[in-house]
Amino acid sequence: MNCALCPITVKRAMEGIEGVRTVEIDLEARTATVVFDSAATSAEAIATASANAGYPARVSG
Repeated sequence: MNCALCPITVKRAMEGIEGVRTVEIDLEARTATVVFDSAATSAEAIATASANAGYPARVSG
């Protein structure tokens, strides 16, 4: 993510996944913190949504 619109695009992609409750993007750190219902989705599915929007992501922690 290197522009002001990048975080908006990533956030919308992640929020579009059923079970995602909140998405916080840190442009400077190039990270996203996502709170989600693990019974409805997975971290991998959320990362895939970001990748499908053009912003490859990986799960950490």
